Amino acid sequence: MAKWGHGDPRWIVEERADATNVNNWHWTERDATSWSKSKLKEVLVGLVVEGEAGRCEISDLKHAEGEASCNSRKGKLIFFYEWNLRLSWKGTVKESGEKHKGSVEIPNLSEENEVDDTEINVSKKKGEGDVLKDLMRTEGTAKVREALRDYLKALKTEFTLGMILPTKATVGQELAAERKLSGNAVQDSVSPQSLDTVGVKIPTVQILLREIFNSPADELYSIFTTKELVQKFSKCPAVIEAEKGGKLQMFDGCVSGEYAELVPSQRIVLKWRCRNWPDEHYATVALNFKDMAAQTELQLECKGVPVSNEDSTRQCWKKQYFEEIRILLQQSKDKLE
Repeated sequence: MAKWGHGDPRWIVEERADATNVNNWHWTERDATSWSKSKLKEVLVGLVVEGEAGRCEISDLKHAEGEASCNSRKGKLIFFYEWNLRLSWKGTVKESGEKHKGSVEIPNLSEENEVDDTEINVSKKKGEGDVLKDLMRTEGTAKVREALRDYLKALKTEFTLGMILPTKATVGQELAAERKLSGNAVQDSVSPQSLDTVGVKIPTVQILLREIFNSPADELYSIFTTKELVQKFSKCPAVIEAEKGGKLQMFDGCVSGEYAELVPSQRIVLKWRCRNWPDEHYATVALNFKDMAAQTELQLECKGVPVSNEDSTRQCWKKQYFEEIRILLQQSKDKLE
């Protein structure tokens, strides 16, 4: 065996416990089909398109036929994907209040074509309401392309975590970067990059969610920053100190962290963890509130989630946060009526 620092680096087995196929120099393949179906549904379903003609929403991913994979050779990642997708959409005409339905066909999403060149066909069921079809053909198609880009970005970043293992050189660079970061006594704001260095080094993933709430942005923002409201939707005592550096504790201590950044009615950044995660490991959660008149689009980005806790974390946000918040909002609306 060659000594460290000598000989052809392609064949050097570094001092690692997992020294087999170092840096995936030899061909390896990882199936991304199942993951892709879930990710495509996540980024596409719930997309809202609004214009002077009315409002439309992608309601379902009816058909997803195809496959995706990520291959590694000589330390480089190669992606293959080919999808035939069919989406359902529904909409309401602004003037008449008429409701219509249709579909969006994407016959060939593949690595052979750029997203901008990918064919997207919009159709509508029989009847009037062509104004909605035109809305989906223009602004709707643009939003679908944006969502497809989000899928491809996640495929090339989120899905591939751990496929290229760090070498001694890259580890040294990471440590140097961390020392430089820790040496900065004063920072203007807490960014996702700085929060990623907190805690132990473990394989992590990123979770992206997009939800629509029937509530203005300021009301939805207050639900995440007001102790009484947090306790209502979580149904547990909570510690909520909604200021930079303020503590956060919910669900009988199962979730804890602190507020890193607050922009009223627009953005919240949290240092966030679950109790069963490795000690001192935190994710960075960014909540962005996009006001849409009587509704709000909430975009969640959760970076640094332990790979083994991806599903449980995703369900925590969907079930324990979003579903319960919707119930709280509906209860408040019913009381007013």
